[in-house]
Amino acid sequence: MRHVFPFVAIVCMCSGAARAAAPDFVHDIRPLIEKHCYACHAGEQAKSGLRLDLKEAAFKGGDGWGPAIVPGKPDESPLVQFARGDDPDLRMPPKESDVPPLAAADIERLVAWVNAGAVWPDGVDTAKVVDKTDHWSFKPFERPAVPAVHDSAWPKNDIDRFILARLEAEGLKPSPEADRRAWLRRATFDLTGLPPTPEEVEQFASDTSPGAHERVIERLLASPRYGERYAQHWLDVIRYADTHGYEVNTERPNAWPYRDYCISAFNADLPYDQFVREQIAGGEPGKEASTGFLVTAAVLLPGQIGADDVSKRAARQDALNDIIVNVSDTVLGLTVGCARCHDHKFDPVTARDYYSLQAFFAGVEYGERMLETPEAFALRKEHDDARRRITAIDVELPRYQPLARAGYTRPPVTPHLNTERIAAVSARRLRFTILDTNVYEPCIDELEVFDGEGRNVALASAGTKASSSGNLVTAGVHELEHINDGQYGNGRSWMAATRNNGWVMLEFKEPVTIERIVWGRDRTEKFKDRTPTSYRIEVSAATGGDDAWTLVADSTDRLPFGTKEKTNLTGLSPEEQRTVAALEKEKTSLQARIQTIVRDTRVFAGNFKTPHPVHLLNRGDAEQRKEELAPESIVTFAGLVAPVSLAKDAPEPDRRRGLATWLTDPKHPLPARVMVNRIWQWHFGTGIVDTPNDLGRNGSKPVHPELLDWLAAEFVDSGWSVKHLHRLIMGSATFRQASAANTTGLAKDADTRLLWRFPPRRLEAETIRDTMLAVSGRLNLQMGGRGFDLFRSRGGLSGFPPIESFDAGGRRRMIYAHKVRMERDDVFGAFDCPDAGQSMARRRQSTTPIQALNLFNSPFTFHEAQALAARIEADITAEPAATKPHSDPVRRQIDRAFQFAFTRSPDALEMSAAEAVVREHGLATLCRVIFNSNEFLFVP
Repeated sequence: MRHVFPFVAIVCMCSGAARAAAPDFVHDIRPLIEKHCYACHAGEQAKSGLRLDLKEAAFKGGDGWGPAIVPGKPDESPLVQFARGDDPDLRMPPKESDVPPLAAADIERLVAWVNAGAVWPDGVDTAKVVDKTDHWSFKPFERPAVPAVHDSAWPKNDIDRFILARLEAEGLKPSPEADRRAWLRRATFDLTGLPPTPEEVEQFASDTSPGAHERVIERLLASPRYGERYAQHWLDVIRYADTHGYEVNTERPNAWPYRDYCISAFNADLPYDQFVREQIAGGEPGKEASTGFLVTAAVLLPGQIGADDVSKRAARQDALNDIIVNVSDTVLGLTVGCARCHDHKFDPVTARDYYSLQAFFAGVEYGERMLETPEAFALRKEHDDARRRITAIDVELPRYQPLARAGYTRPPVTPHLNTERIAAVSARRLRFTILDTNVYEPCIDELEVFDGEGRNVALASAGTKASSSGNLVTAGVHELEHINDGQYGNGRSWMAATRNNGWVMLEFKEPVTIERIVWGRDRTEKFKDRTPTSYRIEVSAATGGDDAWTLVADSTDRLPFGTKEKTNLTGLSPEEQRTVAALEKEKTSLQARIQTIVRDTRVFAGNFKTPHPVHLLNRGDAEQRKEELAPESIVTFAGLVAPVSLAKDAPEPDRRRGLATWLTDPKHPLPARVMVNRIWQWHFGTGIVDTPNDLGRNGSKPVHPELLDWLAAEFVDSGWSVKHLHRLIMGSATFRQASAANTTGLAKDADTRLLWRFPPRRLEAETIRDTMLAVSGRLNLQMGGRGFDLFRSRGGLSGFPPIESFDAGGRRRMIYAHKVRMERDDVFGAFDCPDAGQSMARRRQSTTPIQALNLFNSPFTFHEAQALAARIEADITAEPAATKPHSDPVRRQIDRAFQFAFTRSPDALEMSAAEAVVREHGLATLCRVIFNSNEFLFVP
């Protein structure tokens, strides 16, 4: 027994030492982390997604490293690895930081804590976990009760009651009503982007009957100009452009049908939920352009992407990300793209949510597709008819060409069609030898041989056999049997194994008398490379042997390759020459028409293929694939909206339809709020939420939250009618207020967010240009179609020199301009015109010297000022003497200039100043001054 007690004592002492060796988290570890780590890894904006101020977050780890703390395994715990500096480049805190590194004793203490199991007691965290779902925009909206107001006489509808209740609570009063001229200019600019005419102002001013304002609103909403105006707003948000972007920035020639689709949709008041569905899921046949929405962003073309699979996968991820960003920013008002590399730092969107959304678009490709409209079908029939006629002309013209090897100069070789007329000769074999090409190994899509009766005796179906010196085979595309199968185009052609001296030979079933040989590189005119430019054609009456060949045609008597084709008229009668000229003119016209038809029957829109697998990617890296994911809607909203969850092998159309249905569910808390906020912004310059693409936790709070929800409920209940909201907003007393400032309002609400007056704002770049053209009388109101050019180049690397003088086509509304991505218009780009690089949910309103300089000195301004002066002079000349307000012609000119530009007459001071300008510098100079005036450039 004497020996037992010392043993027990020793055990107890060792146990106590072990307990002492295990550092306590609260007393020993947390102070270390607070001192050395919290500067970067605490709070909601913790770097690399790693929070060390919360137990759950710390053990979960940050972006890409897995759990930061692995109990019992310090060498596998990134927290220890970084603090210890196992990799000097990843040592934490970093060397450039103001925070000192951990001392050796501190690191030992941290290692000991992890070794002992990394005990982090529950309930000791000083930080609180923020519930990301607890946010106003993630909750259902319901129609709130309309508030009571003291001034019951002012409101004209319920919108006014919400606005007035807030004004009264803030000790503010609404402004007086704007005069009729100002209201009409405001309303007309607002709904059409154009000014009212003097006649419209006069008519409205004299209409004092009830409902006059409402009749104006209905007239403007019925105008085709309305759709052009509101489509421009929408195109800003979805970053529409007519080029592909990036460094090369090549033309995207058939993007414009989507622009026209948007204009038509707004004009037709297409219900917004249907508008969204059509743009994501596609509409009925004839609305193929709607899915242009999915592919409006910049994209790398195949030639700009590396040939390796890693580069291709990275480019594909970028393309899919732009689709997700477009949809989420535009429809949801959420920055879902931030979850590509890690869980969203602010909103309840995880990386898993992001890639589950990506799975909905896994079958979407950027590219062109055929339009299926009645107009497109008619054009394609015209195209086929034109092709047939060109084929007939191509058969007819060679009859007027001189014989090969007859001492005449023949037309040059062309890639699409070449005819060799020869003196009638009997042959059993024909050999075509290619001596050289314009580039690469030669390719021939069809070799035809005609007898005196016009029959193609070369066809395999006629018993003719083909052989060659060697073939460069691409299975199903380039094969020897395609040389005489009767089918045209690169897709069924023969390619020689060598660039020089390769040959192909036809052996006829029986001797034939031949008069014409026809061949081409590609009759469909898609490919021009690999064209034989130097060749010889020989025939033989024998069935074998190499010494029995007779040369019947070669390239030595043809004009050089690339020379403009022209039929040799040598030896033709005058009548034959006229026939040839008429045929060639008709062919040229048909070829130009075919190019136009091909262009006008295609659209750059979503192309849909079998979806590829989608994986959760570690840190957004396409080479760090985790588990495969199925299409699934954002989990956060599952309790509010019926979730969409599809199988991993779900068909492509079902994916987009499923997502579109989820996005347009009337119970979804976001889409209706987002769109009514945009509409409010388009009327007042700023939305109820002034971050229109971000209604999430990092966005602004609504200045009128109850009004926003009331408008969202009204929007859905109206059948998602955009025009219904216009009627409500523009029919309100809020919209009718004057824009003049007062000291009380400015002191309490300098930004006019509470709408104690109508917020004045400058016209957008497009509206300024359109208004100048409208006032000068030269605005071309032609709608739709291919855009006019602002630059001498439509895309590419050659630069974008501006066009300075426009014909009638270039004086269309600016929404119809060919929009070059990342290249602003030379004059109006200074007025904050979006460059389509990113979504422009709300335009800036900058003021710079270059704006005034551009608008006063540009050739465009000079031309429109001269046109306005000419319009004024012509108008005054035609004016009846009895209606002339002034006897002095200069004063009459000034009055008319003010009427066209401002829809009012000048006051005495303005008349005096303007008269001095006109008498000294001319009427056109006054017009330039008017174009630069605030009254011309601002919404009243």
